[in-house]
Amino acid sequence: MEKIGILVVCYGSRGVAMVDAFHRSENYDAEIYIADKQRNPFNAEKAEEHVVITDLGVEKICRFAKKHEKRVDFGIVGAEKPIINGVRDLIEAETNIPLICPTKECAIEGSKVAQRHLFEEVVPEANPRFKIFHPKDYSSLHKAKKELHRWLDELENKVAVKPDRPAAGKGVGVWGDHFNSRKQLLEHFLSNYEHGPVIVEERITGEESSFQALCDGKHIVPLPETRDYKRAFDGDRGPNTGGMGSYKAMGDWLPFMTQADREKEIEVVTKVFRRLRGRSSNPGLRGVPFYDAFVHTGGEPKILENNSRPGDPEIQNLLPILKDDLIDVCFRILDGNLTRVDFERKATVVTYKAPPNYGEFNKVFPQRLNLEEIASPVDLSRARKLTEKYKDDIRIYPGSMELRNGRAYALASRTLCVVGAGDDIDTARRVSLEGIRAIRGGSLWHRSDIASREHVTKSVEHMKALRSS
Repeated sequence: MEKIGILVVCYGSRGVAMVDAFHRSENYDAEIYIADKQRNPFNAEKAEEHVVITDLGVEKICRFAKKHEKRVDFGIVGAEKPIINGVRDLIEAETNIPLICPTKECAIEGSKVAQRHLFEEVVPEANPRFKIFHPKDYSSLHKAKKELHRWLDELENKVAVKPDRPAAGKGVGVWGDHFNSRKQLLEHFLSNYEHGPVIVEERITGEESSFQALCDGKHIVPLPETRDYKRAFDGDRGPNTGGMGSYKAMGDWLPFMTQADREKEIEVVTKVFRRLRGRSSNPGLRGVPFYDAFVHTGGEPKILENNSRPGDPEIQNLLPILKDDLIDVCFRILDGNLTRVDFERKATVVTYKAPPNYGEFNKVFPQRLNLEEIASPVDLSRARKLTEKYKDDIRIYPGSMELRNGRAYALASRTLCVVGAGDDIDTARRVSLEGIRAIRGGSLWHRSDIASREHVTKSVEHMKALRSS
């Protein structure tokens, strides 16, 4: 087999899923060089060399890339921070390593304000009503508050409040979910306003889907739809998180969607892509420049936001069932001839386990905490044995974990996820939950209703009602 060197800039289970897909290549002997946020136990085992860069600083990543330049054929980046900070621009300027991720200019994730203006120009039908509150536009805080109250009157308080800059999915506040009074809303608004521009947009009611597309600069290739669970606790309660789990149905769209919904999403994203691409090609878009959160309203779907990298947990739903060799896919991206990607016809469910301080679990359920268990290592041995039972239908992807003296410990963010695959959502969910329940240590917790039949049915019935209203 041909030996291929790959640089992976990694943080969390998303990056681990990429490393796993490269490692499973049947066409290439992959040597993987990993720049990681922590000493992830999976990556440390699979990497030719594994370096920890706790701040994922682009200069440090570039030095690591230079060290292995002669052995690396290409690199790929999953984490948003180095993409937004221009890691591709720097590495491609100082080495001969091509990177698969958008350039700094094409990473429109960097500004929600710029996104909204772009969407208003290109796909106004998919844009909710919004207003930008920029500190430079107001001579005093009093005037900003006055304008905010006028806007809230117009939208009858039904708004979402978002910071301009990325906050890992945790900076958004929504009326009726995170605050139920103008006083609470104002506190959230001011906590973001002191750091820069804030968007206050109408709250969109509907069912949410995650749309992802690969891009080679000339073409976009839509990936199957997934459904993310942002809220911390069962029943969609608690604060927003980075995502507690997700599911994919057997086909390319979700149970509450129609083929027309899917086609409309593709149409919307294609319009944005063509604007950014220009007449022929824009190599700066290579990678996953479009990971869009859509809300289906019964009428036109609306874009909540666009991210310029793969989704976490959504990409973990897809990489384990990718029929193509991921290395071949990457070469087609670099060559500018990616026109399709094939997946197994399976459903998948991702469930995350997280430490007690994540999602404010320790504040909401203090009675469940075991201080001795919190300090204990995380034991994956029982979960890993399930691969004998389920073969390729189960994947265990460590995320915010760190090796210390040969043992793995949970850190502050989502500890790990288990991906279950099957011929339907229920089967995939059972596999995922069996793996999750087999994990011991760290006083970890998880949502038990990810992809539950009750939740899926509820979303289907909700969409029926929205379409008929």
